[in-house]
Amino acid sequence: MEQKKEDNGEAIASSMLGLAKLKVPVIAIVIGEGSSGGALALGVGNKVFMLENAIYSILSPEGYASILWKDSSRTKEAAEKMKLTAEDLYELKVIDKIIKEPKGDMEESFIKTTKSLKKEIVSAIEELNNMTPEDLVEDRYQKFRHMGEFKAL
Repeated sequence: MEQKKEDNGEAIASSMLGLAKLKVPVIAIVIGEGSSGGALALGVGNKVFMLENAIYSILSPEGYASILWKDSSRTKEAAEKMKLTAEDLYELKVIDKIIKEPKGDMEESFIKTTKSLKKEIVSAIEELNNMTPEDLVEDRYQKFRHMGEFKAL
């Protein structure tokens, strides 16, 4: 049986609400391509880390171009407007840290990247474990409220 789009939206909202209310630390890590409505829930974490070459958005650039311009060939233009890179999202306060991905041998790069991730996760857990359950919930709320904050000229 095919699930209706309304059900998907409700499931996403329910997931976000559930994460927001958790009284334990929530750490999210974007490691590849997060481009669906479900990606919204990752933003509710106390800490959100992202590999430098990953992308994070609620829609793929192809989908964005198809909806906005009715032309999926404008994918590159769409990707630039969407601000889905780690650098863009760090600047918009959607993510807390960019994890560098070393160049070179794939196996060696993987090992270095996982070591960097482990270091950041351990550090985040140590920091977040000092917060009360109520403070963790409030921290997530405040963080989510200030993402992409508008500044008047």
